[in-house]
Amino acid sequence: MNTYTVTHAFKITIPVLFGYLAIGIPFGLMLVSAGYPWWLAPVMSVLMYAGAGQYMAVALFSAGAPYSVIAVTMLLLNIRHIVYGLSLITPFKGTGKWKPYLIFALTDETYALMTGCSVPRGVSAGTFYGTIALLNHSYWITGSIIGAVAGSLIPFSLDGVDFALTALFAVLLIDQVQKSKDIVPPLIGVVTAAAAMLLVPSQYILITALAAGTAVLMLAKGRNLCR
Repeated sequence: MNTYTVTHAFKITIPVLFGYLAIGIPFGLMLVSAGYPWWLAPVMSVLMYAGAGQYMAVALFSAGAPYSVIAVTMLLLNIRHIVYGLSLITPFKGTGKWKPYLIFALTDETYALMTGCSVPRGVSAGTFYGTIALLNHSYWITGSIIGAVAGSLIPFSLDGVDFALTALFAVLLIDQVQKSKDIVPPLIGVVTAAAAMLLVPSQYILITALAAGTAVLMLAKGRNLCR
């Protein structure tokens, strides 16, 4: 890892920097407001690093949910990463010692960046992707610490802060469409998500929309989708 690699990766991750600060801070605030110590925020962010999963974990633990319920909920919430992993089999070949960390740090936003950028000449794929993942991880940890420390010192209202995650996804989607010039995948996503919201119970909307969207994309794009 050198200055050129870090600088190039940082420029790419700037949208995630602002997004992760915006949603990491509310996570820290929520954790403290639920009665947990501030230091648990960085511990969860380092070891768990699941974004929406961390929000859900705090809510489930606060509600006293059984471990079995928590495990199944987390599985359904993060099952989309199976699809992410399949599509990154080829790009992650030859990433060497970075590969275990890349698998662990594969968040939605990191996936969006890795699939929307090219590895610079003279830089190994493992080092470049690893730098992106490390920077994004550091942004999330920083945001969660700021929120947790601030929440333990100053009372905050959490009304409306949950929209930060939606806003971040919207920014990444716009960036992807501008780079790829392909509006078919987001259109399929909108249609399948809307259909899932209308046709299935609320607890199954996410997994239904993901499964349906992936199936339609595979039919529309063919085998090239996972190459």
